[in-house]
Amino acid sequence: MNQKELITTPHIITQTKSKNTPENFGLPRTIHLVPLDIVGGFEVRPGFYEINGATAIPGGVNFTVYSHGATSIELLLFHRTEQKPFAVLPFPEHYRIGNVYSMIVFKLNIEEFEYAYRVDGPYEPDKGLIFNRNKYLLDPYARAVTGQSHWGDRAPRGQHYKARVVKDDFDWGNLAPPLLPTEDLIIYELHVRGFTKHSSSGVEHPGTFAGLLEKLPHLLELGVNVVELMPIFEFDEMQDYREVDGEKLYNYWGYNTVSFFAPNTSYTASQEYNREGNELKNLIQIFNQHGIEVYLDVVFNHTAEGNEDGPFFSFKGFDNNIYYLLTPEGYYYNFSGCGNSLNCNHPIVRQMILDCLRYWVNTYRINGFRFDLASILGRNEDGSPMSKPPLLQSLAFDPILGDVKLIAEAWDADGLYQVGTFPSWNRWAEWNGRYRDDMRRYLKGDNGMAQAAAQRIIGSRDIYEVKSRENASVNFITCHDGFTMNDLFSYNVKHNEKNGWNNTDGANDNNSWNCGVEGETDNPEVLNLRRRMIRNAFAILMCSRGIPMFLAGDEFCNTQYGNNNAYCQDNITSWLDWSLLEKNQDMFRFFQYMIRFRKEHRLLRIDVSGGACGFPDISFHGVEPWHDKFADYEHYVGVMFAGQDKHSGPQVIYIASNAYWEDITVTLPSLPISMCWEVAVDTWQSEQSTYPLDSDKLLIRQRSVIVLVGE
Repeated sequence: MNQKELITTPHIITQTKSKNTPENFGLPRTIHLVPLDIVGGFEVRPGFYEINGATAIPGGVNFTVYSHGATSIELLLFHRTEQKPFAVLPFPEHYRIGNVYSMIVFKLNIEEFEYAYRVDGPYEPDKGLIFNRNKYLLDPYARAVTGQSHWGDRAPRGQHYKARVVKDDFDWGNLAPPLLPTEDLIIYELHVRGFTKHSSSGVEHPGTFAGLLEKLPHLLELGVNVVELMPIFEFDEMQDYREVDGEKLYNYWGYNTVSFFAPNTSYTASQEYNREGNELKNLIQIFNQHGIEVYLDVVFNHTAEGNEDGPFFSFKGFDNNIYYLLTPEGYYYNFSGCGNSLNCNHPIVRQMILDCLRYWVNTYRINGFRFDLASILGRNEDGSPMSKPPLLQSLAFDPILGDVKLIAEAWDADGLYQVGTFPSWNRWAEWNGRYRDDMRRYLKGDNGMAQAAAQRIIGSRDIYEVKSRENASVNFITCHDGFTMNDLFSYNVKHNEKNGWNNTDGANDNNSWNCGVEGETDNPEVLNLRRRMIRNAFAILMCSRGIPMFLAGDEFCNTQYGNNNAYCQDNITSWLDWSLLEKNQDMFRFFQYMIRFRKEHRLLRIDVSGGACGFPDISFHGVEPWHDKFADYEHYVGVMFAGQDKHSGPQVIYIASNAYWEDITVTLPSLPISMCWEVAVDTWQSEQSTYPLDSDKLLIRQRSVIVLVGE
């Protein structure tokens, strides 16, 4: 009897050997059938212990779950939308191997039920043990979570999460991932709901994966090749729901994971009963076909269960003292600023995170991950930082993740800051917070920032060792957390009053500048300066070594009206206003131009062969060539890249940036007689054109950037 026959037949095989015959050394003498167990009115048998979660198999469903401290576990089956189980199936004691409980339940139609667990065990809070057999618990490996499909549904949540069995029948065809070289990446960070929720988006399915797919032509026209999606794991937007001045405030960003293996069902255009994830898979498939990789912003630093006062719906009930970092008294360490911190380097949690990432790569073909507050992933079980965290090392060397990009937000909410020192094994890239801070300060004209700006442009070689960590720096000036590019040059201070915390939330060290007027204005001089400042920022970003990233909507001057912490604003504050795309077409064309310019000049992305034309591969210049004493003129930065490209020959690119409020004249390095300088970018102009220089003298207007190419 083969495995399929065994599973679909309500009996199991046992073998009996004669005690005193030679056959006892190998083959059975007899085979007979024994009836299956009956539990909760269902025929059951021991399941597949190494397949976590609930998995449809021929004739039934395999349920596997584990707990180190539990004394017993019950499987609860529910009819869809009902809150009381129609069947309770205790796992028989002999269905447990070690700490793993596994059971096949026959004659279950996956479309006709939902499931949860109840777990019994000791209650000793001072030891972190808080088992409660009265709680319905969500499977930590649930592939789909019920009751979450309608955004903003105020029905009670958290205490009665249930899961569905997902049938994975999506046809990926012959899809091969783009496998873009790291140096070629241009990352576009976006929020799935906010990207198309505004009526101006003009899509058929606003606020969904399908709506995002409808905007593919915009992304292709812009030229980005990576979309980084803010959290799309199932989360509870109703956590901390409030109303402030008549406005409904949600946990809009989604940094409060409910289930690590399940996509957010409220981001789909239609309910996908037992096919959850297909709309997202379709999005990824089509994006990949068009050369765009899809990265997920993943939140493994904490969960939505919060601290002692938070909800109790999953991990707390299975093994609270294993899943969370706890103080000696049994309270929750809060390195995340969100109530709890996952115990990421415990072997059980480490394995779950690895299983999760493998699942998203195998089942959803995800191309990369950005890890929120990744420094928590490197903390030991006592909360202390580790030099070689087992989790980070496992992810760096895992074969399934071998082609996947790994990006760390190399800090946490408790002050652990690891930019440049994040344990990498030459595998991890990092959000470079120093690039953001130094470039913002330089661009707005702070004194003494020229040297730092020059280092950021060349790939932060003062932070990242060139040979071992090339392209480790993810360069960004804006992201979801903080001001948009438009607001960076429109506000001196944050304006988060609508968040309901009396403007006390959000960062105060924004290094922003309002160009003379706080907020909206009709003053043409101020508006022209603001637009030039945006062009300056984006030009330098696209000309910097490392991986550039920018925030969706920056390409058409989207605003959050000075809110630098719009985590709770599910409204026009956070939604992209697509009418600005038509209004600010010149800015969109500039972003297009700079992205195309970066793609056309590999020299901006990586060393292409140790210098050219007698020039070193990288050099710094002041207002006089080869004079790199930035302290002598601290608002001007000249950076030159030189290299020998095997396809196009010698290349030289000079980035000239004037952050001063007056015009200056610069002398350029002398090129070989066969070459001349050509102006390729001039942010003083809104429209770009290429033209040659007839001398080595260059006038750079106040607060502008010029990029030249040696031709």
